[in-house]
Amino acid sequence: MYQILSYIKFLIKSTNQHGVHSPFVYDFVTKCLYDKTTYKAYTSISEYRDYLKSSDTILNVTDLGAGSKRLPTTKRHVKRMVRQSSSSIRQAKLLYCVSKYFKIKSALELGTSLGMATHAMSLGMPGNNLITIDGCPNTSDFAKATHKVFGIDSVTFLKGDFTSLIPTLQNDTFDLVFFDGHHQKQATLNYFEKLLPKAHNNSVFIFDDIYWSKGMTEAWEQIKKHPQVRVTVDTFHLGFIFFRQEQQKEHFRIRS
Repeated sequence: MYQILSYIKFLIKSTNQHGVHSPFVYDFVTKCLYDKTTYKAYTSISEYRDYLKSSDTILNVTDLGAGSKRLPTTKRHVKRMVRQSSSSIRQAKLLYCVSKYFKIKSALELGTSLGMATHAMSLGMPGNNLITIDGCPNTSDFAKATHKVFGIDSVTFLKGDFTSLIPTLQNDTFDLVFFDGHHQKQATLNYFEKLLPKAHNNSVFIFDDIYWSKGMTEAWEQIKKHPQVRVTVDTFHLGFIFFRQEQQKEHFRIRS
């Protein structure tokens, strides 16, 4: 119910490119969020999801975060997980476009799950540095093996809790950070603060499920107010944070 009410409010307050007066955000919306090109990579993204949907594998899942609302048991069929808790085709395609549009060279993903988003981003930044972390070793191993099936070996898979692993990351900065794990307010705020030192002026931080719960929305609103954050774009399912100090502080809600 919270998500339904939040979506109704979002539709009332949101706009499209015609309500955007920032050249940077206008280009992002029209050339990335609204990009209607049918890229060759989309075929691979669809094949990856089909592969997961046909899998008979059962994983013993360890949830270090908020867990799944629809999959309460620890033993989960991959084919059901991909329908209930994995990135959708639409979201995966968008993450591909974002990685391609911003010419991402180094990225970090918090929350590998079955690797749908990981796969899409790796296609958008081929051969570049993508690190993905998941707290469940079985899920991480499955995603890694699936990437090998698809001939992708440029992704670094790390297993463990985010709090312990973030300080060990060798990258000075990341062009992109995708927050898609531990959907709880305080944890999200903590990871954001821990990764702020690794943001540069042109970095983009992406938060998944910002209306997943009241707590996640509160975390999103607090992050928007951070002095280092200059521009935010809320598409309901994803929240984009930009640190471009040359921009005035602005917040946009965009229907996508």
